[in-house]
Amino acid sequence: MLVVRPAGPADLDHLLELAILSGPGFTSLPEDPDQLSERLDVSRDSFNGVLPVQERWFTLMMEESETGDVDGIASVKATVGLKRPFFSFRISNNPAQSPSLGIRMDHQTLTLVNECSGWTEVGSLFLKADRRKGGAGRLLSQSRYMLIGAQPELFAETVLAELRGVFTPDGACPFWDHVAHKFFPMPFDQADHMTGSTDKQFILDLAPRHPIYVDLLPEAARAVIGKVHPQGVAAMALLESEGFRPNGLVDIFDAGPTVTCPRDHIRTVRDARRLSVVVTEEFEAELPALVSTDSVGEFRAVRAKALIEGETVHLSPETAAALKVRNGDVVRVKS
Repeated sequence: MLVVRPAGPADLDHLLELAILSGPGFTSLPEDPDQLSERLDVSRDSFNGVLPVQERWFTLMMEESETGDVDGIASVKATVGLKRPFFSFRISNNPAQSPSLGIRMDHQTLTLVNECSGWTEVGSLFLKADRRKGGAGRLLSQSRYMLIGAQPELFAETVLAELRGVFTPDGACPFWDHVAHKFFPMPFDQADHMTGSTDKQFILDLAPRHPIYVDLLPEAARAVIGKVHPQGVAAMALLESEGFRPNGLVDIFDAGPTVTCPRDHIRTVRDARRLSVVVTEEFEAELPALVSTDSVGEFRAVRAKALIEGETVHLSPETAAALKVRNGDVVRVKS
């Protein structure tokens, strides 16, 4: 059975493997053991409630319970942009017209902004290639919202997600090559690494101080603004199914889109029910349900057969064991 569970220091080898597999542009998964080790320490302390709420970064691992294999990762940052700025480019429409000539035009510009301070971020969604079928991606994605729904007060009223921008099969990034690199004279990987490991002062020092007119950019760069990496198309579809929509912000390095949704309007947060567990050997259920614990500190999530009757839910002994719950415990269920 696939189980989504908290990540901790013991997962370093798994996390490093996933970081290597994720490829370029996946800022939250750098191929840096020290950085990843620090992240896992933060995850442990977040689930244990040791860190201040604003500093918590919950990392989740998807594990095959029978083999112990870790096949995916996802995360929730309680807040972004408080200690370090959260820079984006805002896409703006700037009308220009000449009534005497009967001409009206709209010029798009990209302007450096820091608008997301204090928002919650869901991210780091990545699965091994052989796990991208059969509902594993949906389980991993929705587990983040079940975590938020377990204790909504720990998270902001607005939730965002950043999606990786377009890269060519040979690893080139058109927006970086034609735009961002003009301001950041370094390899993409170096800028990407510095984004996650520094206070981002270098962005404030080097980024353009004036709007960039999109019409003046090469077609290769214009074509990818706000577009998603091919490996992120499924993730975008999952976000849209939960109610997330583009908000006009894109990443300053690869131009991937940012999407947002009010916390309490996220479909899984809104629709999941708190029910009391009844462990049952045999029962009939038409479809599997998403089931998680009702506690951030002891969080676990699975997709399994479940039968809802009133304010109770029947779970098999295997499912109860995977969630580490017993008769009478409260779980959250999204059918």
